Amino acid sequence: MKKRRLETMLAAILCSIAISAAAAAEEPIKVGVLHSLSGTMAISETTLKDTVLMMVEQQNAKGGLLGRKLEAVVVDPASDWPLFAEKARQLLEKDRVAVVFGCWTSVSRKSVLPVFEELDGLLFYPVQYEGEESSKNVFYTGAAPNQQAIPAVEYLMDEIGVERWVLAGTDYVYPRTTNKILEAFLKSKGVKEADIMINYTPFGHSDWQSIVSDIKKFGSAGKKTAVVSTINGDANVPFYKELGNQGVSAEDIPVVAFSVGEEELSGIDTKPLVGHLAAWNYFQSVDAPVNAAFIEKWHAFIGSPKRVTNDPMEATYIGFNMWVEAVKAAGTTDPSAVQKAIIGVEVPNLSGGRSTMLANHHITKPVLIGEIQEDGQFATVWETDGLVPGDAWSDYLPESKVIEADWTSKLDCGNYNTRTKKCSGQNY
Repeated sequence: MKKRRLETMLAAILCSIAISAAAAAEEPIKVGVLHSLSGTMAISETTLKDTVLMMVEQQNAKGGLLGRKLEAVVVDPASDWPLFAEKARQLLEKDRVAVVFGCWTSVSRKSVLPVFEELDGLLFYPVQYEGEESSKNVFYTGAAPNQQAIPAVEYLMDEIGVERWVLAGTDYVYPRTTNKILEAFLKSKGVKEADIMINYTPFGHSDWQSIVSDIKKFGSAGKKTAVVSTINGDANVPFYKELGNQGVSAEDIPVVAFSVGEEELSGIDTKPLVGHLAAWNYFQSVDAPVNAAFIEKWHAFIGSPKRVTNDPMEATYIGFNMWVEAVKAAGTTDPSAVQKAIIGVEVPNLSGGRSTMLANHHITKPVLIGEIQEDGQFATVWETDGLVPGDAWSDYLPESKVIEADWTSKLDCGNYNTRTKKCSGQNY
């Protein structure tokens, strides 16, 4: 009798375990979306939320991942940097997401970074940034400075003959660090300090009259002058409008922007801006079959043939597909397994090539310089011969030149000092 009872109990336990395992296998894999849907950065970030939703839908149409459907969990950090950290913790602890695609500004990324490292989450960051970072828990699919800022300045210097430089940015970590790198680069090329003007404005800045006037004055010294813009978010709209109001043309003082793409231009009159430039790794106008297919799918998903694509969308597309391939290779969504499996993963980009995840958690990308057209699109005027590997630490800053990032078993460190032979921690 006791034996039969034990056998019954054991059978019930095994059945319960089997049911639980089957239920777990049927549960969707949750994908976190951490982009501002309100506030000053909504102009740029809302589209990236939609891009992730499209990728989730397309993956589910292929049968999901590991035999399970994907489910997007969307939160709105509302362009509030501390709120980014709260929402990141919510996604990882409460919603139990397997991965997060999100952030735009570097201050938002740095706000969430301690959370992802504490909870061992995975963040795919899809926007150009200042470098000087490599975290085990972050995959940087946007451009590092050597994949955008440095090539753009070299183009202005070599092709247009620029000698005076206005470094104009929003007042936060990305513009300040990028401009620190650019200032060092310019001085290494013999540019004098008197020929470099640096200006910062707060997020959402709207009164550009005096600043544009100062730029015009700085550019009247008899040397070819250009503006290198790291102005972010909706402040770009009044900035470009004021350029037009004061008659600052691309022939007089060209502007090359690092944070203005097709999405930002879709909200303003671009006629006065024709000829100004942007440096990205992708433009909607790229002539490649894979890009045409992506645009067609985007228009179908969003329900409007007028909606544009842009560089951070491509970076999201690349990052999402890299995550999918790494999960397949690992056979699990476990962060540690995915971190190992993703190194060396190669997926198509939208320019017709293939981008690879490097050991420093950055990727290979082409670099393109585009000229603004009347229709709000860009005509590519220059591009690299091949793909450029992302450099986590700048060669133009003495303190960074000696740092190496490598998340393979070789170093397993994002901040390895080649002089002291010591790792200073995950990223700092």
